[in-house]
Amino acid sequence: MSGSNQKADLQNQVKAMENFVVAHGKTVDEWYSDIGSGLNYKRPYFLKIIEEVETNSVSEIIIAHKDRLVRFGYEWFEDFCNRHDCKITVMNLQSLSPEEEVTQDLLTIIHCFSSRLYGLGRYKKEIQKMVSESEQ
Repeated sequence: MSGSNQKADLQNQVKAMENFVVAHGKTVDEWYSDIGSGLNYKRPYFLKIIEEVETNSVSEIIIAHKDRLVRFGYEWFEDFCNRHDCKITVMNLQSLSPEEEVTQDLLTIIHCFSSRLYGLGRYKKEIQKMVSESEQ
């Protein structure tokens, strides 16, 4: 997905989240939004959320989809939050069969690694140059 598509998708998610919060009578003290993979556990806002949960600074986290927070290990993160008196509310609960869930996970992994490989293409000449220099 291109950057502009991701930004448009993010804006739509933010609007949907705002409507969800209002409809459920919730008050939000702080909003975080990220464009990045749920496979990336070094996202700045993700790390900030982990720290806030760990220090009992947050009582509820509202997310659009489970996989937007973490793609794998959601149950661990949910348990971590529960142990620190923090509730996770998922706005869009999808009901997927185990086969559909595994298929989505595999597609996500393939997309993530193919994107990384594609990104390495721009370094191809530099890598070839370094290899040829080291062989001399």
